[in-house]
Amino acid sequence: MADFDAIVVGSGCAGSVAAYELAKAGKSVLVVERGNYAGAKNMTGGRIYTHSLKKVFPDFESEAPLERKITHERISLISEDANFTVDFSSEDMKPEEQCSYAVLRGPFDQWLAEKAEDAGAEYIYGIAIEKLVKDDSGKICGVVAGEDEITADVVLLCDGVNSLLTEQAVGYKRPPASAIAVGIKQTIELPASVITDRVLAGNDDEGAAWLFSGYSTHGTFGGGFMYTNKESISLGVVAGIEATMNHGKVPVYQMLEDLKAHPAVAPLIKGGKVVEHSGHMVPEGGINIMPELIGDGVLLAGESAMMCVNLGYQVRGMDYAVAAGQFAGQAAAQALDAGDTSKAGLQGYVDMLENSFVLKDLKQYKNVPAFMEGFDRMFDGYPEMVRDMMNKMFIVDGTPVPPMKKSMLPIVKKMGFMNLFKDVRGAMKAL
Repeated sequence: MADFDAIVVGSGCAGSVAAYELAKAGKSVLVVERGNYAGAKNMTGGRIYTHSLKKVFPDFESEAPLERKITHERISLISEDANFTVDFSSEDMKPEEQCSYAVLRGPFDQWLAEKAEDAGAEYIYGIAIEKLVKDDSGKICGVVAGEDEITADVVLLCDGVNSLLTEQAVGYKRPPASAIAVGIKQTIELPASVITDRVLAGNDDEGAAWLFSGYSTHGTFGGGFMYTNKESISLGVVAGIEATMNHGKVPVYQMLEDLKAHPAVAPLIKGGKVVEHSGHMVPEGGINIMPELIGDGVLLAGESAMMCVNLGYQVRGMDYAVAAGQFAGQAAAQALDAGDTSKAGLQGYVDMLENSFVLKDLKQYKNVPAFMEGFDRMFDGYPEMVRDMMNKMFIVDGTPVPPMKKSMLPIVKKMGFMNLFKDVRGAMKAL
């Protein structure tokens, strides 16, 4: 007889939600987390679109340690000496079924773990699982934790993008460097009223999500991000590993320091105190690098299943992880009830994902990673072009004003009409 019905490796969004669903179904479940507490290894920007969270915890807004509701969307093209920003706000961003919040993953992941523990799940921390246990037929039947073997009828892998176990579980080879980015983030403490005033929020419960392209990564593939918490700002950079290695002249940590000093950002964080500095790898390849999601005795969810997408104007991962964790926990419980945790017995998990927004979204955006990776002009070209166009429009120096066409045409010609056409066409096809 196995030690547990289920073992979950990792206590992020996917892991703790899966454990919660299993425990709620009356299954004995153990969660093993290599960090010293839930959220210790997570540095996501962080923002969560809460539609999937509400399906698991209907009253989450009164319970979860949420930061500010996002009521401003900002996207900036920045060159070294200029900033062009689109600021969008809408009343449609506020209803529960379509809102999003900034979160700090430490407190948020601990809350998720507490919900799972309250439902009956057991947690152990500070142990890295590097090996899976298999029976004579090759079916996964447990994990090696330190010097101990712990057995289970089903194992759920939710251990992140740099999983040590997916190859053992489903034969997955690590994705290429071109499909992975490295993220670095600082949490900068500021008074709530200062943050509210600086981002033009309506009150101390509302805030902004801000994405930067161009100088934030010194012209290489990637971008900067900023999210407003209640009394801090999360500011960071995500840069493609291969692009930074092959084409970049600036290390990622220096990109962040230069972003902090940029005229568009420095006033926002002036007087702030850095209270956290962290780094993390981020999957950028979407469904193109997704491993097989099930095997005999095993399921994969969250970042270990590469459930993340970066559209340039929107970054998503946590809502996918929450939904996948819910489906994984429910499917595993059903398989346990049926007495069949083989690959065929766990097929219900894949079926749930196929019928949900998770795989439908990832399939819809399957061409985005390749397009973004080759969209060099978004990072080095368009920010400078827009700067030059805005300078022509807004700078008045007493010289006669030429016709707008005469001012703009040389700037656009320098970029190339064919390049503009190719990029617009590529974006329309990818999105």
